[in-house]
Amino acid sequence: MRKLLSMLTLVCAPLLAATPAHAENLDFSLVNKTGYVISEVYVSSASTNDWEEDVMGTEVLGNSESVDIEFEKGSKGCKWDMKVVYDDGEEAVWENLNLCSTSKVSLRYDRKKGSTWAELK
Repeated sequence: MRKLLSMLTLVCAPLLAATPAHAENLDFSLVNKTGYVISEVYVSSASTNDWEEDVMGTEVLGNSESVDIEFEKGSKGCKWDMKVVYDDGEEAVWENLNLCSTSKVSLRYDRKKGSTWAELK
């Protein structure tokens, strides 16, 4: 059964990134195509070392499921980092994702190569 989590809000301090005063559209859909359950998702400005809060809360993101990640109004800056934690504790991190030009992030994993990557659309 495909479960869609929607309207998670990412709380970001306005001080985290210095950008022009216009509002960027940072919201995106995160799609799990890794074959594994994702238990935590963190998204934070690339200009900080703090991962903020787990945007999944108590929910998990199963394989082939998606979640809409929405930013608080006033969140600024196009470059963001993302970390996911799988239910077995393994982590994957992506740095400097341009969320101003992204509406969908699909996470994939190649078992033969042991590599994880993100496709941005």
